[in-house]
Order: sequence, then structure tokens, then C-alpha cells
Amino acid sequence: MDNVSLVVQPRDVSGSRAARRLRNSGFIPGVLYGRGQAATLITINPRSLREALSTEAGVNAVLDVSLEGDKAVRHAVVKELDLDPVKSVVRHVDLQEIRLTQIIEAAVAIVLEGDCKGVKAGGILDQTTHQVTARGVVTAIPEHIAFDISDLDVHDSARISDLVLPADLQVLDDPDQVVCSILAPRGAEVDLGEEAEGAPAEPGIVGEVEKEEVAD
Repeated sequence: MDNVSLVVQPRDVSGSRAARRLRNSGFIPGVLYGRGQAATLITINPRSLREALSTEAGVNAVLDVSLEGDKAVRHAVVKELDLDPVKSVVRHVDLQEIRLTQIIEAAVAIVLEGDCKGVKAGGILDQTTHQVTARGVVTAIPEHIAFDISDLDVHDSARISDLVLPADLQVLDDPDQVVCSILAPRGAEVDLGEEAEGAPAEPGIVGEVEKEEVAD
């Protein structure tokens, strides 16, 4: 996986007011945490960040971060993205400097692919696990793990242990955890309540009633 270049600008002023002014002017405030060094306050162009995170690796991309006017390049990953809950835009970015040989843990999405046999038969796809925690060398962390559900039939389930992983990637979640299931079509289950409502009385009870009527 190739690294992605990201040029950022240093900033001197911190605090919520300064960050608000930056956002109002169309930029994103951020912090670059160094390896054993003091954190660096940075300003990021939203377009540059969007392009950097639009590669195959997505938010797990390894970024070659350079401060404007500085030839030095720092390898970093996104530690945290603060999103505006209303506008869905990035409000703040935390970048963490790393070594390219460093082993990290990261959340990786599970993407279901294929034409599911059970869904074609009228079943309902129910995905209960949407991401897993993966551990591996930072350059080996993918944006997502694809899982082919083509052969799943009604009542079948797939578990984390069924995921096909790269050799250098380890999933830390419970291998027996269900990823998705193919539920039976709606209405396929027998409604026992309605069936019981229209059922005739038990023979023993009917017989006793009849005997009482004859006796009278």
C-alpha cells in the first residue's frame, strides 16, 4: 500500500476561539502528535484531507505529512476525526506519527459482497457486525475486509472466523461472533396464536359435555 502525501500548515494559536475562526475561514484545525516529541498544532485544507483519505486504504491510510516550508516528512495515521453531527463535516483532526514497521490496532469495516442465494429465495440479510478490530503492521491495515455472501442460504450465518484475512493481519474480536445471518422470509413462520384460536375443543372435554346433556 502506497503512502499518501498530505501538506499541512503550522499554526501558533490554540483554543476553541482560534479553532472556530479557522473553521469559519474554510480550514480544519488539527494536531500532529510526534513520537516522543511535543505535539504540533496544524491547519489542514479540507480538500487535501479528502483526497488523502479517498484512496484504497481510506481512513487507515499511511500519510506522508509535511509542514509547509519544511522538507522533512513525517509518517502518520489518523488517530481521531471529529465530525460535526449536523453538517457531517470534519471539525478537527488528530494525526499520530508512526514508524512504518510499527504494529497497530485499528477498526476495519466489513463489506458484504455477492448475490446471496438466501436473499434470492426471499430471505432477509441481517448484518449484526459491521467492523472488527484488526492488528498488524501499519502499512497492512486495509480500509475494509470483503466477505462473499453468495453461498449463504436461508437460516445460514457467517462468523468472524469465516472472514478471509491477509496473512499479516489478525482480528482481535471473538471468532464465534456472528457477522451476518439470512433470516427466513416474513410470514414463513406459523402463527400459533391464530391456529389455536380456530382449533376445535379437545375430544375429552366435548365428551364430558355431551354426557352431562344426556344425563339431563
